[in-house]
Amino acid sequence: MERTFVYKMSGWDAEIYLRFSDERTQPSVDLAGRIAIPDPGRIMDLGCGPGNSTAVLRRRWPKADITGLDGSPDMIASASRSYPHYEWLIGDIAAWSAGIPFDVVFSNAALQWVPSHEVLFPHLLAQVAPGGALAVQVPAHFNSALHREILETAEDPAWRHLMGPALNALTKEPPSFYYNLLRPLTARLDIWQTEYYHVVDSPQSIIEWFRGTGLRPFLAVLESEEQRKRFEELLLERYTLAYHPQNDGRILFPFRRLFIIAYRA
Repeated sequence: MERTFVYKMSGWDAEIYLRFSDERTQPSVDLAGRIAIPDPGRIMDLGCGPGNSTAVLRRRWPKADITGLDGSPDMIASASRSYPHYEWLIGDIAAWSAGIPFDVVFSNAALQWVPSHEVLFPHLLAQVAPGGALAVQVPAHFNSALHREILETAEDPAWRHLMGPALNALTKEPPSFYYNLLRPLTARLDIWQTEYYHVVDSPQSIIEWFRGTGLRPFLAVLESEEQRKRFEELLLERYTLAYHPQNDGRILFPFRRLFIIAYRA
């Protein structure tokens, strides 16, 4: 049966996001496991989404006071249903300030949606208590086929004139940017990249994966459901050529991520 997709223009869709919850959660597990703070009292999870990363923090530090913040009411509603005993806030990451500094300020795959990292990251580090850490993971896939084929599809004359907001939706900076920005402000700075190889059923699965995150701004600017369907059709053709099946017919889908842990003196 053919599946019809209606793009949710008003905001994030927790159901779409959670279709690949294990793959999306693993980087938060890896990031939390590298934070060298044995017993933080207070933790803030910025861009907590449906609460999967917050649950990781709870397992890592079961005695900590942990709060999750996200700008999407749909994500917070999903988090509240899944983890009703946690504290959840709806708020704007860029405008957030801590009344009392947190021992860990954590963010998994959210800050790429916030502009002006030269201002944002020092601000977030300032919300960390002395001896605490700012721990961040952001996608670093921008030189991959995943992103490149979207940019090529966006150049189609049918909608190229609409694509300005989509092309500027994500903040993309190299590791050296964060090192030079944060090293003078920190007692210790850890930066690394990991490329995950996700096993998915088909090129269509890659579209379903990215529909919940990086494909959103490109679909949002299109003017009709017909255009959105056509955009995905063209993108599927490109992904079919870019991602080749393995011996069992499945696809190895690489996705690179950048990790930063900045410790305050």
